[in-house]
Amino acid sequence: MKFLDLFGRLKSVVIGMIHVKALPGTPMGCMKMSQITEEACREAEMYREAGIDGLIIENMHDVPYCFSVGPEVCACMTAVCAAVRGVCPRLPLGVQILSSANQQAMAVALASGLDFIRAEGFVFSHVADEGLLNACAGDLLRYRKQIGAERVQIFTDIKKKHSSHALTSDVSIEETARSAEFFLSDGLIITGVATGAQADPQELREVSQCVKIPVLIGSGVTFDNMERYLDANGMIIGSHFKEGGHWANAVDPELVKRFMGKIRGLRE
Repeated sequence: MKFLDLFGRLKSVVIGMIHVKALPGTPMGCMKMSQITEEACREAEMYREAGIDGLIIENMHDVPYCFSVGPEVCACMTAVCAAVRGVCPRLPLGVQILSSANQQAMAVALASGLDFIRAEGFVFSHVADEGLLNACAGDLLRYRKQIGAERVQIFTDIKKKHSSHALTSDVSIEETARSAEFFLSDGLIITGVATGAQADPQELREVSQCVKIPVLIGSGVTFDNMERYLDANGMIIGSHFKEGGHWANAVDPELVKRFMGKIRGLRE
């Protein structure tokens, strides 16, 4: 299995989140690229020293998000991702570019030597806070093939956070999961309703039972509730590792070390 080859284990993989500072050209952008890159690398080193299993790099500070992601975002994210790869040469690394810039993320991953992307809107349409988001699986997998990036895995959100799913209210999360698997997703991501909100453990059980690909938790895992998610193949954690538990704050290395110390004991 590709997931096992990448992470070296099949259960309870912990993937830390690096929220890149607002990039040039975005409304909140106020830092030079050298500063942005330095901060991302500093957080990557904190995570690495705390024993994290993998990292994902995301432009979450680029609010408000839009579907028309410019070439400057791709160029800047490539620079940041390549720099993080330089300080973490052996750690599994991924990237997500908001909003739903999945082909751009694939190109960035290929150029900077990353291992996976997190993709929004893989199957079924939904209404996100940025607007209507349509399925992208066919175009994205063809693009991956065309640029020779087949080694880059695609982990896909289903029933995504920050979204209304009234359009597909008659489609269960299990059916959504099976559709994503049929459309060749490399792994599924289940979340709560918003960043930092807990995912439903029952949904984790239901989805894990109906597909054969990895299932990851994409929000809400903490030191206190990690036992509820140990059966997940992976956990993407951002907010809990930040000062005050807020995604926009700096990474607190002591929180990461504390979490990793506990989960290592549980995994054994």
